[in-house]
Amino acid sequence: MSAAIKDGQFASLPNGTRLHYASAGERGKPLMLFVHGFPEFWYEWHEQLAEFGQDYYAVAPDLRGFNLSDMPSDPAQYKPRMIIDDLRLLVAELGYEQCVMVAHDWGGAIAWSLALALPKLLTNLVIVNAPHPYLFMKALAHDPAQQAASGYMNWLRSEGSEQALAKDGFAMMEGFLTGMGKSPAPWFAGDTRDRYHACWSRGLTGGTNYYRASPLHPPTAENPGPLRLETQMKPEDFTVRVPAMVIWGENDMALPKSLLDGLEEVVPGARLERIPEGTHWVIHEQPQRINGLIRSFVG
Repeated sequence: MSAAIKDGQFASLPNGTRLHYASAGERGKPLMLFVHGFPEFWYEWHEQLAEFGQDYYAVAPDLRGFNLSDMPSDPAQYKPRMIIDDLRLLVAELGYEQCVMVAHDWGGAIAWSLALALPKLLTNLVIVNAPHPYLFMKALAHDPAQQAASGYMNWLRSEGSEQALAKDGFAMMEGFLTGMGKSPAPWFAGDTRDRYHACWSRGLTGGTNYYRASPLHPPTAENPGPLRLETQMKPEDFTVRVPAMVIWGENDMALPKSLLDGLEEVVPGARLERIPEGTHWVIHEQPQRINGLIRSFVG
């Protein structure tokens, strides 16, 4: 029996940020926090909330810049440490000291960094199609195939990208969700499509500001990005000690499975689950499989 989902809840954090969140289950049970990516919002996780709300307090926030949460206009307000701080304070605001964190895409990028900075906040970490920051940095710096696959990041960083994304009824945004696999996306229809359009109508600048604030993007003549970082980043400083499972849809056009090479060196003991036919949107394509993997990992 699925747990009922309640949205329209807000947390006013001590850092001044107001986050919207949805939840399922009873507060007081162990906290499982679900962190979405771009161009999504809390609803990415509705199947997981309904499942894990049965025995967890399952919570999915809108990250700052998305949907109903605060949307600062300054790209500097989207640096990873600020998003990490939002999540740290949200866990405390909900009345917890620790959580299981499940994260995808940009949410995964933030979750990796949180696991490095605040490992005691996490009992378990589940990552879906989000590369470890050190491995991603190396690939962006030196792998021409990855540089080409990630070329869209530099476009999203450019001025006015959010206006282009909104044109023609969010045609380009829909392309992100339906064109990053090799076939149309049947999950993106009906009520789900309506919900995404409503979210995007509230503003896209916050989402694109994640890309503008990040040093991880293909190097250009004007901005060396990862080439500059390479001299500062040592793999031993990026070793994740939290029990972790990485789920990877291997048919991801932007984040190929080569990004898993070397994972064991930076996440010792990580459990790796490959889904060969899954795209970047494997959470939507195979929600029951994702739920089963999460449950088998967290117990």
